[in-house]
Amino acid sequence: MKKQVVTFGEIMLRLATPGFKRFVQSDEFEATYGGGEANVAVALSGYGLQSYFVTRLPKHEIGEAAMQAVQRFGVNTDYVVRGGDRVGIYFLETGASQRASKVIYDRAGSSVSEMDSSMINWDEVFAGKTWFHWTGITPALGEKPRLALIEACKAAKKAGVTISCDLNFRAKLWTEKEAQSVMNPLMEYVDVCIANEEDAQKSLGFQAGSTDVEGAHLDEKGYETLARELKKAYGFKTVAITLRESFSASHNGWSAMLHDDLDCKDPVRSTRYDITIVDRVGGGDSFASGLIYGLISKDNTKDALEFAVAASCMKHTIPGDFNLVRVDEVEKLVKSGGSGRVER
Repeated sequence: MKKQVVTFGEIMLRLATPGFKRFVQSDEFEATYGGGEANVAVALSGYGLQSYFVTRLPKHEIGEAAMQAVQRFGVNTDYVVRGGDRVGIYFLETGASQRASKVIYDRAGSSVSEMDSSMINWDEVFAGKTWFHWTGITPALGEKPRLALIEACKAAKKAGVTISCDLNFRAKLWTEKEAQSVMNPLMEYVDVCIANEEDAQKSLGFQAGSTDVEGAHLDEKGYETLARELKKAYGFKTVAITLRESFSASHNGWSAMLHDDLDCKDPVRSTRYDITIVDRVGGGDSFASGLIYGLISKDNTKDALEFAVAASCMKHTIPGDFNLVRVDEVEKLVKSGGSGRVER
């Protein structure tokens, strides 16, 4: 029987300028869909797990299109609530070289931001499920989704479901003070915490040494200390921290660190990949989904970490939010290190 994973959050209409055009240059947008938890659900379905995406979408055609965007990749939408007036939108201008990418949100008043917890029978949702994943974006959307998330966590914990959280701080949605007041209490429900240095600092108030991501300098000892501190403070079973070295918008170093109760009792670092970026959006979500798959399916947590980093490396080469790769492709990259040679 397939392992069953639930994610809860917002899916948005993504309007991206073609190629590397700036907003002021473009007279058209490429329309796709994406969002943290939806991205994770799609990737996990592609890895052969049964994934369920919980959200709220309008009954009109754009809401239907958003739902079909995940259904086409095998995601179960039985628990999607229909109602409200709009699908959130984000506009993307893809950067290159020294010009950073830009995102503009138009999501106020979206259907999921007005989603009341009473609209979902969470006990039914989590019956027979294995895993529940959410991100820090969902509670940042407003009080109603925040309360719904709390009820979801309580129900998942009661059902014995493993809970993972990608901290995902978004400065355009709330302040550090607001984030910490909400996120810190929510950590009591979390078994697997996924973060980067900014998330840990702004969502929970923990600092990762002297790391300078924009200067492409990683304080590895600082990350090891951070992993230990997070695990000790909240009693997490597993802490995973992504390590990004931003040489430019087009060129990043990419790796991760993991600390747990089983195989990585001391923090361990993964293989490091040197990435030429096609599309960075969804990179963190692809790491989260890869880690979830790995922790469910692999023999040890170090192998789970390597799978997650390789999966995320591949996502950086794929346009759109979704990581459309297969397990065998990821495992081949893990084994080979990634030559990029043509497969014939």
